[in-house]
Amino acid sequence: MKINADWLQNPALQSWMAALAGHGFACFGVGGAVRNTLMGLPISDVDLATDAPPDSVQAIAKAAKIRCIPTGLDHGTVTVLLGGAPYEVTTFRRDLASDGRHAQVAFTTDLAADAARRDFTINALYTAADGQVIDPMGGLPDIAARRVRFVGDAGARIREDYLRILRFFRFSAQYANLENGFDAETLAACADHIDGLNRLSKERVGQEMRKLLAAENPATALAAMAATGVLAQILPGADPKFIGPLVHLEGGAPCGWAVRLALMGGENVENQLRLSRAEIADLKILRSEIAQTQSIAALAWLYGEKLARGVAYARAALFLQDLPPNLHLDLARGVQAICPISAADLMPRLEGPALGRALAAATKRWLQSDLRAQKADLL
Repeated sequence: MKINADWLQNPALQSWMAALAGHGFACFGVGGAVRNTLMGLPISDVDLATDAPPDSVQAIAKAAKIRCIPTGLDHGTVTVLLGGAPYEVTTFRRDLASDGRHAQVAFTTDLAADAARRDFTINALYTAADGQVIDPMGGLPDIAARRVRFVGDAGARIREDYLRILRFFRFSAQYANLENGFDAETLAACADHIDGLNRLSKERVGQEMRKLLAAENPATALAAMAATGVLAQILPGADPKFIGPLVHLEGGAPCGWAVRLALMGGENVENQLRLSRAEIADLKILRSEIAQTQSIAALAWLYGEKLARGVAYARAALFLQDLPPNLHLDLARGVQAICPISAADLMPRLEGPALGRALAAATKRWLQSDLRAQKADLL
């Protein structure tokens, strides 16, 4: 079959593919761009695969006056700038050895060998310059079935890189039709290798979990992670049982991964996922306010519309309730509100610490009134 996509017809990319072909080398679009095109999903970036060794890629780019950056020569990757956009060009590879995270590779001219080292069949798809799709690992039937399947033996692929356990659940949440559940043997392979997750850096675990939690509906994948012990391994104490109700309330418009994470709970989440200071601050607000009774308008005034909306949805999911009927109006009212009392209203009668305490108390009363108290009431 062939694909016809704007990214593939890009004149700069076509010229680059032609330049490699002019020197006797093949070049293919590979991975996510091909997968998402076939699934009718947006394309974020385009990766290329070639049988040309890295030094030849660099020489051809130099001759064509194309800027080339040696971003990962040890692994056969250089980045070329085509029409101002970066494209990673990676030489076909085969694995020599792996420590469960990083592989020692050798370059090859065999596309099938390159495909055999990839994680999932839907990522082992290639397309030539004319749009012809090459499918050495049987990914096209899996695309049609919306199925995420490891290339070859699942256990062998996982032992090569234990991050693939998390990628399996993340890709399943993003791309699979999970109405028929998961393949039992694949889940068993993930469960059998959970100790390998301890070899991964917290940063990489955090990156995968952010992406998984940001999926439109991660509930089924998270439940499977809990059932296999994967979730307890990376987020001890986390429970995804409220994610399904939250997704139902969201109706296809997710509140964000942090809201899902706050609902799941867990121990030492900040360190387990290496959250940034800003992310930690947001998570702390969400966790605290979900269990409180502060009005949505007050929360919107305090923290902004996004966090206030997240709290409202999380509260409804947690207590299995409907969303507040005037949610959007309350959010808008809170964002636009101006506190009717200021320090000037309390001066010169009060000053210094006493002024600060009085202003804080008045502001608290205003918030508790759902932002409805007037200046006279507060004074």
